[in-house]
Amino acid sequence: MPGVRSKGDLEGLRSEILMKRDPNKPYITLCSGTACRATGSDTVAAAIQNELEKQGLTEEVGVRRTGCHGFCERGPIIVIHPEEICYLNVTPEDVPEIIIKTIKGKEIIDRLLYTDSSTGERIVHERDIPFYKYQTRLVFGDNLRIDPTDIESYIAIGGYQALTKVLHEMTPEEVLEEVKKSNLRGRGGGGFPTGRKWETTKNAPGEPKYVIVNCDEGDPGAYMDRSIMEGNPHRVLEGLTIGAYAIGSHQGFVYVRQEYPLAVTNLGIAIEQAREYGFLGDDILGSGFEFDVKVHRGAGAFVSGESSALMNAIEGKVGEPRPKYVHTSESGVWNKPSNLNNVETWANVPLIIDKGAAWFNAIGTERSKGTKIFSLVGKVNNTGLVEVPMGTALRDVIYKIGGGIPGGKRFKGVQTGGPSGGIIPEEYLDSPVDFDELTKLGSMMGSGGMIVMDEDTCIVDIARYFVDFLCDESCGKCVPCREGLKRMREILDGIVAGKGREGDIELLEEIANVMKKASLCALGTTAANPVLSTIRYFGDEYEAHIKEKRCPALVCKELISYYIEPEKCIACLRCLKSCPEGAIEGEKRVIHVIDQTKCIKCGICFEVCPPKVGAVMMISGKPVPPPVPEAERVIERRGGERR
Repeated sequence: MPGVRSKGDLEGLRSEILMKRDPNKPYITLCSGTACRATGSDTVAAAIQNELEKQGLTEEVGVRRTGCHGFCERGPIIVIHPEEICYLNVTPEDVPEIIIKTIKGKEIIDRLLYTDSSTGERIVHERDIPFYKYQTRLVFGDNLRIDPTDIESYIAIGGYQALTKVLHEMTPEEVLEEVKKSNLRGRGGGGFPTGRKWETTKNAPGEPKYVIVNCDEGDPGAYMDRSIMEGNPHRVLEGLTIGAYAIGSHQGFVYVRQEYPLAVTNLGIAIEQAREYGFLGDDILGSGFEFDVKVHRGAGAFVSGESSALMNAIEGKVGEPRPKYVHTSESGVWNKPSNLNNVETWANVPLIIDKGAAWFNAIGTERSKGTKIFSLVGKVNNTGLVEVPMGTALRDVIYKIGGGIPGGKRFKGVQTGGPSGGIIPEEYLDSPVDFDELTKLGSMMGSGGMIVMDEDTCIVDIARYFVDFLCDESCGKCVPCREGLKRMREILDGIVAGKGREGDIELLEEIANVMKKASLCALGTTAANPVLSTIRYFGDEYEAHIKEKRCPALVCKELISYYIEPEKCIACLRCLKSCPEGAIEGEKRVIHVIDQTKCIKCGICFEVCPPKVGAVMMISGKPVPPPVPEAERVIERRGGERR
């Protein structure tokens, strides 16, 4: 094992690694992040190995299992180099054809390519697929190029070059100044200037000082930090070590939530390899600097991602927030100065050191620099992880990269910032995505969740869902958050159940504003966003639920009624046979009728009614039409069609 002690050693090792590689040798890159593993990448990997052995190609063809490629709904994803042919939704059954036709025969398998829904064009290269084409993948892009369990794979693309530069060419003060000049802001939610936070910790009295990676990420639908940690853990470790050098820390922690087993595994391998190669431990790279890292597995509570709660957990205490009259950067773990940044923030640091603060400042908006990774999910055609420059319009993210709304449905809103974020309506689709603009709109950047909603989404029910989530996840330590969320949940439960009353909207606003001002931590102060933003932009839906007892989106169960349109019913018996409560009356050649006293509003009748018939109707806020008199319910049919 080569010991890297200097810049020359690192350059020599990189040259040695690259010399062993044949750029013309075919190799298969297989996405092996959590999402692709869930859709079968492990079995695809086994099939590739078996087929290469069967064809006698194990020496001629390389295989690299990488981290997440981002286009998660289309996994497992294979990219074949050097041609960079991209195949999506690959199954083990596809593998023999891939090896024989593409690897040996240089043929393209059309059915495995991405097909553009608007033009019908089949796209061969990953970089040309719209989902990737409109992104700027500075932080996330190397996931596609390296094996996260092989440190030499990272060194080959320039890994640990920034750390070597820092330890041999820069003072801690110079590193700190470079990060400050870059205007990097924390990617974990608050958007606080990273350099200022580092400086506060560096200047705070007390030793030892700690540096911490926050890989808790409890937002529903968000998995940016997980995918970086799974796919490129060395980038995070390199950034953390650079930060430790600038701050004067010799001990780091990586806090990873319990639900991220693959991230923990790959991180553990990376830490051991970094120690073996001389990038962690005593006398790193022969510089005299000492630094090491411990992994702490969190219990999975949403509130544990809050800085002081996370530090309590590292100490072995209950993961609940502390009062913030003293910042954790001055008094954190064991009351010592502690600097906490999330995974994506640390991963930006090596890029800034390598390319310079001026380069980083040229990307983004005036007050939000660089790129940001978003988890694009919900009612959008292309879901997955998206990295774009700060200032990119919401419309471009949702329509250019995300491919628009499925089924030609109308866009209704997008929630940014996780469960504590706000919902932004269609009129602001051209707003730039950055820290300040999202805050102005009543939402926030958060860690990068982006949930798209279409016309079939009930905004009141969505607000209730997120309040319910936050209510369950609140630590309960402070009254405004604990009781405020409970009361808001009670009110919203009543509204969606048809029991809303005049004054409910004003009461929700009053509670939300108290929570914003008086809660102990950011969970409570931001928990009001889903309610306040939806009242601000979708107040008419609240009014419809309360005054008209109507759900415009036909989602709220208690406000919906089902009936069968006599003119459309063909007496096919499907709804009658499927009803779990026996609430449907009828027989062959007899128009069916729903007994409203028995109906539990499960919607099964609506789902099983043939689409071409569409006899089962949903209504809200209106009385159910009276049933057809029994004497008039017999219908004539010929050839299965109603006459």
